[in-house]
Amino acid sequence: MSGDRPTLPPVRLHSDAELAREALTSPLLARAARLARWAGPATRVGAGGELVDEQLPKAAGHLGLSADEEGAAEASEAWRLAVDTGLVEVTDAEEGAGGVEGVEGDADAVAAVTAGENLTLLTAGSPQDVLAIWLDAFDAVFADATAPVLDDLAEAIDEDGQIDLDALDWDPEAEAEFLEGVLGNLYLLTVSEGAVEGPVPLPALAASMIVPEDMGEPTDDVLEQVSDAMMRLDDQFRVLEPIGLVVYRPVDEALMAEEGAEPEPPVDDEDVSRYGMVGLTPLGLYGVRARMLEAGMDAPAVGDLADKGAEALLDGIAYFPEVSAGAETQLWLARREPAAAARELLAAARGTDKGAPLRRLRSQQALSLVGQEAEDAVREVLDDAELGGLARVWLAEHGASDVPPPPEPMIFWLAIDTIAAQLDAAGEPDELQGLVAGLTGRHSGFFDAAWRVDHPATADVLEAMGRLHPDKKAAKEARKAAFKARSRRAG
Repeated sequence: MSGDRPTLPPVRLHSDAELAREALTSPLLARAARLARWAGPATRVGAGGELVDEQLPKAAGHLGLSADEEGAAEASEAWRLAVDTGLVEVTDAEEGAGGVEGVEGDADAVAAVTAGENLTLLTAGSPQDVLAIWLDAFDAVFADATAPVLDDLAEAIDEDGQIDLDALDWDPEAEAEFLEGVLGNLYLLTVSEGAVEGPVPLPALAASMIVPEDMGEPTDDVLEQVSDAMMRLDDQFRVLEPIGLVVYRPVDEALMAEEGAEPEPPVDDEDVSRYGMVGLTPLGLYGVRARMLEAGMDAPAVGDLADKGAEALLDGIAYFPEVSAGAETQLWLARREPAAAARELLAAARGTDKGAPLRRLRSQQALSLVGQEAEDAVREVLDDAELGGLARVWLAEHGASDVPPPPEPMIFWLAIDTIAAQLDAAGEPDELQGLVAGLTGRHSGFFDAAWRVDHPATADVLEAMGRLHPDKKAAKEARKAAFKARSRRAG
């Protein structure tokens, strides 16, 4: 029943409505939509659906952009996105009804433009419709970000005017994989509990992809690779920012020793921001997670389990950070009547599989959020061999009266179960040493009784206690008890 550890911590996403509003106001998609509404039968496009050069100043003017080359380039980019996302439809002029009025015989205008179905969805569709269009836009911009830079393309043109792919030295799959990895690392840094809030320095993000984890002082070759990656990422984040994926502070051009040179590494923390700072927006978190899910990765989000059963909840939050587990549980409880939820949680906590101890611990934590309304359901399991100890602890913590004392076998069974859950959740942290020492200090002859406990994890728990106990004599007793427990189960 127990689930595997998730690859990534759960992310807290904004609501679909909030994300859709962010998508609609992202600069590039907003410009694409404006051009799609501006376009009409007289809009002149080329064979690839691109606006002809003569149309670009009008398009730039409609968007309020400058009339220079930069404005034309931004208008062209917005138009291409409108085509890529289905905000406009481009068809051969010959397929239209009688061609395009006013452009007959124009060699440049070889296609006709009509409004696309997705243009209506941007204003009349659901938030999910808007986000689906935005994800298409993200895919298109991602492809642009991993394409060769213009200078490299110019140098790779052969005598016949064709692009020599071999001379270009460009591996599209490797480029895409690298940027996916960078966005994945940025996502992890953003969603990890305890992570530093705010943008991430570009040198650190580049180094996370280049420098091996076990490397001490990076070599000159590795530092050069990091510098190269920084410059490539600087270009790529400039492309990704207008779609609303990231907030980006570019590399300070004043750091360049000369035009085209690469910046030296920062000398201290105070100037690191000048080397580029990047952070995922809420919309960016949504977009990167969507790509991860499409790639088959486990990228949970808080709220995913709200409509699932208690078994799915307890398995799903088993390895969640404490705050995320609490938030997920609160959403789950909000959809249920308290007493019924408590009974469902207790039923899901039963079991002898490897994940059962941690499931019982998460169940107990969830019951604490139900409050006093869970008391009747908890009292119903006082005589249950697996849940009776948990029930007594919960009742005592909530000030209940008439709590029957636990029989001795139940005390030791609960001790083994509790340590097994802690080991599963966190390994062998220092904090567990105090629990181990406290248990053996309160119960004389603990190990003489513990090895007889009929619990699947008894031997493993006793072995761990042997490693964790600060007293050498007690640690030796724990190891002996573990051997007895294994022999008992084998017999």
